[in-house]
Amino acid sequence: MAPSLLESSLSSDGLCAKDVRPGIKSQSRFIRPPVSLNKRSVFPKGLIMPTRLSRFPVLRLFSGLIVLLAFLGPMTTTDATEKPNIIVFLVDDMGPMDTSVPFLTDQQGNAKRYPLNDYYRTPAMERLAAQGTRLNNFYAMSVCSPTRTSILTGQNAARHRVTQWIRSEGNNKGPFGPPDWNWTGFQDAKRTLPGRLKTAGYRTIFIGKAHFGPNDEPSEFPDNLGFDVNIAGCSWGQPGSYYGQDGYGHIKGNKRRAVPHLQKYHGTETFLTEALTVEAKQQIDKAVEDGKPFFLDLALYALHAPFHSNPRYAANYAESGKGKAAQAYATLVESMDTCLNEVMDHVQAKGIARDTLIIFLGDNGSDAPLGPTHQHNSSFPLRAKKGTHYEGGMRAPFIAAWAKPDPNNQWQQKLPIAQGAIQHQLGSVMDLYPTILNLAGVAVPKGHIIDGKDLAKQLTGNRNPDRQERFLMHFPHSHRSSYYTVLRLGQWKVIYHYLPNLNPAKTQYELFNLTNDPFEKTNVAKDHPQVLKRMMSEMVEQLQTQGALYPVDQQGNELRPQVPQ
Repeated sequence: MAPSLLESSLSSDGLCAKDVRPGIKSQSRFIRPPVSLNKRSVFPKGLIMPTRLSRFPVLRLFSGLIVLLAFLGPMTTTDATEKPNIIVFLVDDMGPMDTSVPFLTDQQGNAKRYPLNDYYRTPAMERLAAQGTRLNNFYAMSVCSPTRTSILTGQNAARHRVTQWIRSEGNNKGPFGPPDWNWTGFQDAKRTLPGRLKTAGYRTIFIGKAHFGPNDEPSEFPDNLGFDVNIAGCSWGQPGSYYGQDGYGHIKGNKRRAVPHLQKYHGTETFLTEALTVEAKQQIDKAVEDGKPFFLDLALYALHAPFHSNPRYAANYAESGKGKAAQAYATLVESMDTCLNEVMDHVQAKGIARDTLIIFLGDNGSDAPLGPTHQHNSSFPLRAKKGTHYEGGMRAPFIAAWAKPDPNNQWQQKLPIAQGAIQHQLGSVMDLYPTILNLAGVAVPKGHIIDGKDLAKQLTGNRNPDRQERFLMHFPHSHRSSYYTVLRLGQWKVIYHYLPNLNPAKTQYELFNLTNDPFEKTNVAKDHPQVLKRMMSEMVEQLQTQGALYPVDQQGNELRPQVPQ
């Protein structure tokens, strides 16, 4: 069913049902937007001002001013043109190869296509990339909760200490994980990205997958973290079902992970991504009607498992020769792309495209069901997938573009994004915080340390001379790859294994020259002992500076990285 047809048959009163799970305090998911005041004149129709006022020029001037103000309507403190609108379009488990847009480049820096670019269909991403700049070395944490917290705070996971994906029901540190890691999530709304934007008059809207904190903690719900509006966001990181017929898990599927707040779609043929698209468009409408600039975090549940096929696109992959799960994954990708296209069209139709910045990204590497976890399959030619320490687990797509480029627009003059460009300098999920706040003219809270960099220079097509090619990912827990820290510095990448017998390589150190070996085929740690020592020294220093927590051994003793002698 087309979303536009669905919208016309649904209630648009902005009310969401309250959460009724056992043991959870019922709370409203978002605040109804304030009712607009009547803009008719304060003088009733046909009323004639007393003629005697004409004898007194001052009174005549004053009364004329009253009429003028009444005609113009109520004055508001924030107008939509006073701040740019910002949409963060966050796709779950999307790697840089899960798209028809080529993010990888050849040795000359030109986009290079690989087979997966010809498998997936993402014309809206192509449209967005043509209007803006994509980063081909964009890094995220290897699992979702750490990345999402880094977007909220601008901090590295080593600093905010949400270093593992958060289990709704309790602490999942793993057998040797740090006992004091931040498993309850970041909870200071005054320091979050939406919390800061809210102080500047933004309507802050969250739609989709949250996964910021566990059950019964304030971080469980986005409206406790600076968002005015929360639709479908809660503690879990996957949907009970993608099908409206299943009630997204309420009727059929994994009921422990049923998506909240979407009851009006239950029993319909509305795919989950389509329902979130409708909700996003309605919230944009409300913000525009109320004259409010908006920050929309549209965080899709897709592409996360379960890999449910969207029948609307299934035929496109039926003859691909790939397995059923891989075909279903491709329909999730195409559904996501349709959502992006509809959002871009909608802001254009509302007349706000020139004032709207769209930042598109994934939250970690791909989870495409295409072969073994640590090999060159799911993200080919990159190695491995989500949850690992190789590039396929850490790299994500990133595109920034104005919804309608216009060099005469005041906001685009402040942030003139190069069109159809590829930026090779490194970027990361920590960069959204300073980039967005600086564009909106909002200060970082006093005492709040950020690790990200403003991407403004890079998005104009230039390099940022003040930025190192540096990214640290700290994962002191068990997952597909377990108990490790990664440091990318320039052309080198080192991986330290705290418990080497628990990793496939069965070694403490892995070292790769990403210039010569971008797909991590050869560990050269033994061939470059001085480079290894320097990289490990840099890693140790950064972990200490950011206050990282470490794994422990069976006796509970802390395990810290060792610099080889």
